[in-house]
Amino acid sequence: MPYRSDLAYLYDGSFDGLLCCVHESYYQKELPLLIFTHDKTQEALFPVKEIVTNHFNAERVEDSICTKISKEALRLVRLCYFSHEEDKEIIILNFLRLGYKLGAKITNMLSDDTVNALIKCSRLVSREGMYFKEFIRFSDYNGALVAIIEPKSFVLPLIVDHFCDRYPSEQFLIYDETNKHAIVYQNFKADIIPLEHLELPKACTKEVKYRELWKQFYNTIAIESRINLKLRMGNMPKRYWKNLTEFQD
Repeated sequence: MPYRSDLAYLYDGSFDGLLCCVHESYYQKELPLLIFTHDKTQEALFPVKEIVTNHFNAERVEDSICTKISKEALRLVRLCYFSHEEDKEIIILNFLRLGYKLGAKITNMLSDDTVNALIKCSRLVSREGMYFKEFIRFSDYNGALVAIIEPKSFVLPLIVDHFCDRYPSEQFLIYDETNKHAIVYQNFKADIIPLEHLELPKACTKEVKYRELWKQFYNTIAIESRINLKLRMGNMPKRYWKNLTEFQD
């Protein structure tokens, strides 16, 4: 029986929802030309099929990725899912379909266009997650630490454990202004919640003083004769500077 390919899938945007799209494609013998979420308006010239998230089916797909391909393949798929790539769903679907045929060796087949596309997305997300573990700057607001970031990818799931381990006794909030979500950590528990807007009060005098001290320290330890702006931008990309205390006026 040939695979049907004249349709699109609509899903809720969750990772489980995407795995349900994979499940639907496999069992209904369908190859959607497009997979998109409710918040993305798409003009499709072919039928749109809504995929309802079923956590049992999603768990089955997740288990099958680990057993029939590898745990590394599941890790890469998760990273790609967090990327800002418009066609990430189709990339993931094509990767998994190929993985079910070839097994664990697929993750090393970088010359294959499907594999290369997924690996490229996953590396970009992983690298951005590492940057934000290093570049986040917190400010104190009435005893709570707050940071604002503007990532391209959805990195909060990648950094949440790092900051919970680093500040286990603190209360903190990391707001992702790009993706409108935040990590909220208090009472030794962290949640990632949707947050459309964050309005902060004016920084207190003590906080302003700490910022000034940090800038002074940063400038003091710099060796003027060895300043290399090109190297700095390579190690600390300029798009991150906006939210770094040491670069703020």
